[in-house]
Amino acid sequence: MIHIRKKPAVLEVHLVRKLCVAAIAILVSSQAGADDDLMNAARRTFKPIPSVVPAVKDNPVTHEKVELGKMLFFDPRISASGIISCNTCHNLGTGGADAGPTSIGHGWQLGPRRAPTVYNAVFNVAQFWDGRAPDLKAQAKGPVQASVEMNATPEHVINTLNSMSDYVVMFKKAFPIEASPVTFDNFAKSIEAFEAVLITPAAPFDQYLEGDPNALNVQQKAGLKLFMETGCSSCHNGINVGGQDYFPFGAVERPSTSLLPTADKGRSAVTKVASDEYVFRAAPLRNVALRPPYFHSGQVWSLKQAVGVMAEVQLDAKLSDKEQNDIVAFLNSLTGQLPKIEYPILPTRTETTPLPSTGK
Repeated sequence: MIHIRKKPAVLEVHLVRKLCVAAIAILVSSQAGADDDLMNAARRTFKPIPSVVPAVKDNPVTHEKVELGKMLFFDPRISASGIISCNTCHNLGTGGADAGPTSIGHGWQLGPRRAPTVYNAVFNVAQFWDGRAPDLKAQAKGPVQASVEMNATPEHVINTLNSMSDYVVMFKKAFPIEASPVTFDNFAKSIEAFEAVLITPAAPFDQYLEGDPNALNVQQKAGLKLFMETGCSSCHNGINVGGQDYFPFGAVERPSTSLLPTADKGRSAVTKVASDEYVFRAAPLRNVALRPPYFHSGQVWSLKQAVGVMAEVQLDAKLSDKEQNDIVAFLNSLTGQLPKIEYPILPTRTETTPLPSTGK
């Protein structure tokens, strides 16, 4: 006897299709809900970089100030040797930081710490790894006078600027109500104004925070979720994904002395408080993929390795290879649109411009 298999009834076929469509709809709805939860959690923890220049306390940012500040930022004659400018250590082409572990200053001296990035520095709670400068004005004065950096004096700066008439004219335009505008304070204010415009908005992460769920890929979203759930965002949060508070380096486990030199006591040198030993400002992670090496000691060249070190010594977490890769993928989404800076043609020195000095 031959048995002929009957085809499923049309009604049954429709029922199967409906069940499949319903199952897919549930999965899509579930995924959409998870994406919404992640985005909402991210918005509670982070803020996008604005597309407009932020206001600076006690220093209105004007076009004239910014143009003057840009010239001063690139001018090596501010230094005693005539070869070191702000851009030497905060190179705008290498993520706003030096290309090496620590900067080389006057007389080929090695600086004690990694140069922090100047990009988005205006959003930090304070400047330098130990927060000793409350704002960018104060920060601009420090390296000029440090013997291991520019090794100059306020007098040298003023004499240099006054020796070139183009600078005198620019200072008068930038500070029009002052009778004698070429001052060390105004020098610092001009650099602050220029650095205030060095913001990098429109990173994929910014677009995600502003409501575009497709701005991050699947791996970056996994990294963001892990970044928050593991506890990284407890220190690295806010608009700059860090830079807002101070924490001990080695909260759970002390890193090796190559990463945490014992002689550098961090913020305690500023506060004179013993509990601030080896405490540093949390590094802002905006554009972090652009500026290896990492940490204040500048001894880790791999972002993936830096993620692993921080998980272990700060959070007592051992991340898998995949988890480290996911977090690195998220960190890459923090790279924003860098401003296009045209290298300025500087005023020509005159016979009264101080001569370079390479001595101590």
